[in-house]
Amino acid sequence: MVVRLAVVLALLLGVLVGEHSGAAPLARGYNGLAGTPPMGWNDYNAYGLDVTEELVRETADTMVASGLRDAGYRYVTIDDGWMAATRDAHGKLRPDPARFPHGIAALAAYVHARGLKLGIYEDAGVHTCGGLPGSLGHERDDAALFAAWGVDYLKYDNCYAGPGCADHSCPDGAEVPARDRYARMRDALLASGRPIVFSICSWGTGDVARWAAGYGNLWRTTGDITATYASLVSIFHQTVGLGGYAGPGGWNDPDMLEVGNGMTALEDRTELTLWAALAAPLVIGTDLVHARSETIAALTNPGVIAIDQDPLGRPARLVSATNGLDVLSRPLADGDTAVVLFNETDTAATITTPSPGHTATDVWTGAVATANGEIRANVPAHGAMLFRVRP
Repeated sequence: MVVRLAVVLALLLGVLVGEHSGAAPLARGYNGLAGTPPMGWNDYNAYGLDVTEELVRETADTMVASGLRDAGYRYVTIDDGWMAATRDAHGKLRPDPARFPHGIAALAAYVHARGLKLGIYEDAGVHTCGGLPGSLGHERDDAALFAAWGVDYLKYDNCYAGPGCADHSCPDGAEVPARDRYARMRDALLASGRPIVFSICSWGTGDVARWAAGYGNLWRTTGDITATYASLVSIFHQTVGLGGYAGPGGWNDPDMLEVGNGMTALEDRTELTLWAALAAPLVIGTDLVHARSETIAALTNPGVIAIDQDPLGRPARLVSATNGLDVLSRPLADGDTAVVLFNETDTAATITTPSPGHTATDVWTGAVATANGEIRANVPAHGAMLFRVRP
């Protein structure tokens, strides 16, 4: 009832500002969704365009059996590659008949029956990044179709962003402004009458974090992540200074997790630690059906998830950064503080910072120590230690 009421209020606000208001901003949390960062899975990092109905069903079953659903991972999102190469005779999107023979509505019902939610992908241009039909100019029809199918989450990409765009970057200058394109789909989703989380995937371009809070529920702060430590560090630096723009209803998105995709176990923990401190969406990007038990254990660590999902919703700020040794601090709703010691370098190092409280619990190991005015730890190369500090 609360979500439905929020959607109705947002629709009324849309009428007040005018149906054709273009890029008019709304308040963060305008649709009543994503009060905490969304958690779930997306196929793209592990499978690229090779997504199928069978894969999505198997992954949904695995999320239930492995405990990921009960840990908070709820969205099962189909990325690019799900649709047929052309729209039908009535201009409607249609799923690829070989990859999704039973259709998206049936798949949504399957996912919903397991206590999960279904996400889908489209693009704010004339084509998707994979060259399939985009939604530019079809926003109302596509949003209504997604709602009819039972979709709960839309990842909306940024390729071919205008009628004259020959490739991803629109070198001929024919790109339609991002705010206009994302506002069109935002308004179309609201008009659909179904609560649908809106993920803006514009790769951090155009200072998106500074304007996106009234346009979507999360927005990418960077280009695509890869399963390398260098990519992790680059994305961290591009995102850590943007915390002031995020909060309940609208989140900075440093892209999907590469946990389980080839980094070391320590680097996987570092990514989860930093994403939790940044109040980032936790969207798994690995092959869950064949995931190792260590990967599942890392992804379901309850202390890490609790910090990521903290209802206060204030991302960590960088307290200090010296020669690749970083300290981050994040206030939590119960008065505790999350403190991260991050060693970016290739050599183990001791990091020390004044303590904001009396006891410090290592979230990964459970060890509790008296702070005595400071937190001090030897942090391995590429490692990040996460403490929950109690006043």
